[in-house]
Amino acid sequence: MSKPTTYGIIGCGMMGQEHLRNIVLLDNTTVGAIFEPDAEMRARARQFAPDAQFVDSIAELLAIETLDCLMIASPNFRHIEQLEEIANTLGAARALPVLVEKPLFTDPDHVARLAAFEATYPAPVWVAMEYRYMPPVATLLRDAQAATGGITMFTIREHRFPFLEKVGDWNRFNRYSGGTFVEKCCHFFDLMRLVTGSDPIRVMASGGIATNHLDERYNGEAPDILDHGYVIVEFANGMRAMLELCMFAEGARYQEEISATGPQGKIEALVPGPGRFWPAHLGAPPVAQVIVSPRDPKGPQVRDIPVDPRLLEAGDHNGSTFYQHQGFLELVRGQRAAPEVSLADGRWAVLTGMAAQRAITEHRVVELAELM
Repeated sequence: MSKPTTYGIIGCGMMGQEHLRNIVLLDNTTVGAIFEPDAEMRARARQFAPDAQFVDSIAELLAIETLDCLMIASPNFRHIEQLEEIANTLGAARALPVLVEKPLFTDPDHVARLAAFEATYPAPVWVAMEYRYMPPVATLLRDAQAATGGITMFTIREHRFPFLEKVGDWNRFNRYSGGTFVEKCCHFFDLMRLVTGSDPIRVMASGGIATNHLDERYNGEAPDILDHGYVIVEFANGMRAMLELCMFAEGARYQEEISATGPQGKIEALVPGPGRFWPAHLGAPPVAQVIVSPRDPKGPQVRDIPVDPRLLEAGDHNGSTFYQHQGFLELVRGQRAAPEVSLADGRWAVLTGMAAQRAITEHRVVELAELM
C-alpha cells in the first residue's frame, strides 16, 4: 500500500471533529497534525485522531514536512487570515492543497485579500460546500434537467434548530460569523448558482430576530444574528431562486426541502436533520427522499435515498462530508484536475449572503455589483 495521505487540521471544534470522524472512514488516510487552541476541543479531537501531533500554532503545523494537504475548520472570521498565513509560510515551492470550510470570508473588505491570495497561491483550494454532496441533493442535481425539462424555478426551504453553542460563542455575532445568511445560507446560494448556471445580479430579502437568543448576553452584549427570513435571488440569465429559512422549527420531519420546477414537472429533495436530534420515542429517524412529479402523466414518484449508517453516525450532514472528502482526496492524489468547488464558487456564495444581510438591514433591493 502506498503512503497514507496525511492531513494537517486547523480547528477541531464541532465541524472539525465531524471532518476527523469522516477522515477515519476514508481509505489510506491519516491525520498527521492538529492545531486547536481550545483545551476541551483538543481533548475531544484526540478521540478521533489519537496518533496526530498536536501543535501550538499554524506555523508549527506547517513546518511538518510529511503533510500532504490541509483542512481549515476554524471560526469563520479566521479563514482568510489563515489562508494568507499558509501562503506566506509555505511559499510556492511547498504549497499544499487546502480544503477550507465555508464561509470563505466574512467581510466585504476580504474580497481584495482573497483575490491576492488566489493570484499567488499555486496549489488548489477546495471550498467545503457539504450540501452539494448530500445524497438526496446530489440526486436532484443529477436528475433535475430530465425531470423538469429545464429548470425555471428553484426553491429551498430550511426549517431547523437554532445555532448550537460554539467555542467563544463566535456564532452569536455578525462580525464573527458574517451573519446568518452568510454563515448558514452560503450553502444554499452555492446550490442556486450551480443549478442556474449563472451568476447572481440582485437580491431581495426580508428577515429578523423573532425567537432565538433573545435572553442571551455575552459580556453584556446581545446576539445580533437573525433567526428567520426570505431571500429572492435574480440571476444574469433571467432565472430566479428563493430561500425560506426558519431556525426555530426543529420539530419538522425534514430539515431541508429543495424543489426545482420546469415546463415538464417538478423534482424535490427532502433531507432529514441530524439523527441525534430525532426524538427516540418516534422510532427511527426519517429517510431522505427524492420525489419526481411529472405534469403528464400526473403522479408523484417517490424514491427513498438511504445513506450508509456509518456516514450518518459520522456527522450531521446526511453523509455529505464523507463524499466531499472523497472528491478532495482525488484532487490531492492527482486523480482530479481542479477543485469541484472553487474559490470563485465560495466567493459568490458569500457575496450573495452579504447582499441578503444588507437587503434585510437596509430594506431595499441590493445589487451584487455593490459588493464586488
